[in-house]
Amino acid sequence: MPSAISTDVLIVGAGVAGLWLNARLRQQGFSTVVVESASLGGGQTFKSQGIIHGGAKYALHGALSGASEAIADMPRRWREALDGKGELDLSGVRLLSEAHYLWSPGTIAGNLTSFFASKAVRGRVDQVKGSDLPPALQDPRFKGKVYRLAELVIDVPSLVQKLAELAGDSLLAGESIEPLRKGDELIGLRVDGRDIQAQRVVLSAGAGTADLLNALNVSQPAMQRRPLQMVLVKGPTLKPLYAHCLGGGPKPRITITTHPAADGQWVWYLGGDISEADGVAREPAEQIAFAKKELSQLLPWVDLSQAQFATLRVDRAEPQQSGLVRPDNAFLDVQGRLMVGWPTKLALAPDFADRVLAALSRDNIHPLQQPVVTDLPKPPLAKPVWDVLLP
Repeated sequence: MPSAISTDVLIVGAGVAGLWLNARLRQQGFSTVVVESASLGGGQTFKSQGIIHGGAKYALHGALSGASEAIADMPRRWREALDGKGELDLSGVRLLSEAHYLWSPGTIAGNLTSFFASKAVRGRVDQVKGSDLPPALQDPRFKGKVYRLAELVIDVPSLVQKLAELAGDSLLAGESIEPLRKGDELIGLRVDGRDIQAQRVVLSAGAGTADLLNALNVSQPAMQRRPLQMVLVKGPTLKPLYAHCLGGGPKPRITITTHPAADGQWVWYLGGDISEADGVAREPAEQIAFAKKELSQLLPWVDLSQAQFATLRVDRAEPQQSGLVRPDNAFLDVQGRLMVGWPTKLALAPDFADRVLAALSRDNIHPLQQPVVTDLPKPPLAKPVWDVLLP
């Protein structure tokens, strides 16, 4: 039987939320163990587009929402970390783009003048033209307008690799997870037969949290899933594009990010309205056909004759909300030693860590002199979805 472990904080789930929290805790002297049943970042994290939102896309109706205000400071915090000067040292993580863009086709550009002049986005966007346009839009046939957002797009695989390095010896591969109790009190977890006692247990396993709560016989907080069907496109003619294409409604018509495949080609990863309700209902072949039609209308100069297409279904796991609406902030629920949470977006991982650290402080939880744990079986790093689906 594996030897028992004592640690300050036991985290279940090694996506961006668990790994970012782990790095923050270790930086402050806490001992930690992070349990992952599959691969590092292999859930929602590697399926994200890597956009560090600043909230502008949540203000498309012309007014700031709770979501846009809550997330407004995230680009600054991430940028400082990427520069090695923030709450974490993420120097070495690949930055795919220094900015994300809002792109309006010529047919609706005139209708957006008041939006871009409104207080909701003033100071958050700047119009760009000519050689400052994203490479994929530098074509004489492009007649729309493009606005630069003070946001970032990061390479998620390199982010997870860096956070795994910051984790040191704290990572543990474990499939079977059961509650470890003393009387009626949860004091830790039993992972693949190994008892792990902890001052606090944090569940940050995304969609996997629902099963963990069932295993612990905990009914709240309830979880919701908001599904997507994303589209991936790989081809030799693709050029970098990181932009929301606006359609005049409250959501981007399509959101395109560009990622490097293992063979050196670019992959476009398509989200936005195309991936939501109607997109979820389509069969994969129908979704691909719809994406081809959208791209041919919006970017007719792009040759897709040699492009490969694939679809990817994603379940966004979040705390349950009335009407399945998107939560505004990262979420954390505290029940004794158990903490349950979801960052709700990759960009909000720092906010999630803030909430856990604040809860530890409120409960007067401090690092103890725990024995150092080494030689734990380590979970592997996930593979980028585009290299799996479009080899």
